[in-house]
Amino acid sequence: GNGLIAVTKFGAAAYTGSAAMLSEGIHSLVDTGNQVLLLFGIRQSKQPPSPEFPFGHGKEIYFWCFIVAMLIFALGGTASVYQGVQHLSGSEPITNIMVNYLVLGFALIFEFGALYVAFKEFNKSRGEQSITEAVRHGKDPTLLVVVFEDTAALLGLLIALAGLVLYQNTGNSIFDAIASISIGVVLIVTAFFLALESKSLLIGESAGLEIRDGIAAVLGTDSRINSTNEVATLHMGPDFIVVTASVDFVSALDSDQVEAAVTEINTAIKALDDRIKRVFVEAERPENHART
Repeated sequence: GNGLIAVTKFGAAAYTGSAAMLSEGIHSLVDTGNQVLLLFGIRQSKQPPSPEFPFGHGKEIYFWCFIVAMLIFALGGTASVYQGVQHLSGSEPITNIMVNYLVLGFALIFEFGALYVAFKEFNKSRGEQSITEAVRHGKDPTLLVVVFEDTAALLGLLIALAGLVLYQNTGNSIFDAIASISIGVVLIVTAFFLALESKSLLIGESAGLEIRDGIAAVLGTDSRINSTNEVATLHMGPDFIVVTASVDFVSALDSDQVEAAVTEINTAIKALDDRIKRVFVEAERPENHART
């Protein structure tokens, strides 16, 4: 759909000479390429574990989302700003302006429909979290990328429409150029935010607070454990969480009892959330843990 919209926008830009429409064409072309990369990233992230990658390839999706953010910035944002600046110094008048209105009108309908579907999925995934919390703590960047791309696309179309209306009413092509620059700024801001979120996930974010509290409850209510030294969680992908726990077991336990305790703890923690795939329990005295 985005590919067809891009072709239509480029055709309208060539036919009418609108800088804002050309920026919108670039935007749709970048969106098309980005979605291909996201699909590729999703496929790569589902590769099974191997000796070289024992925890699988889940983080690939974070890498490709970062690449998408860079492409939005480099190809979408800067190209749109450049086109606008070029047209500030003077450009040919826009002809057949109704063609632009028709293209923008249809594109608005398509983009609004896409955003509605994306936001509906986003609402399902966020549960009871607020939108801000879901954006800040979300572990599936593909959904965030689609929601923000579609939002930026809708906003860009409204800016292009406003630029055309102002041009038609004033005859001043500077409004078309300003619209192009504004679309570029929207894309750059979107890219910056998505890059920050992808960076955080690439470095390694912990599991959500609810999961961490659940793990603490499992360990804290086990009578075979004197104390918990440390619990660390890590998202290896949207659906793959690794848990490590350092605990001090009761001294009276023999090795068989410790093994049984570790097995039961492992099972109980994995039962908290389907995304918890690997659990490592380390037996350590508090003073030894503090030293290391």
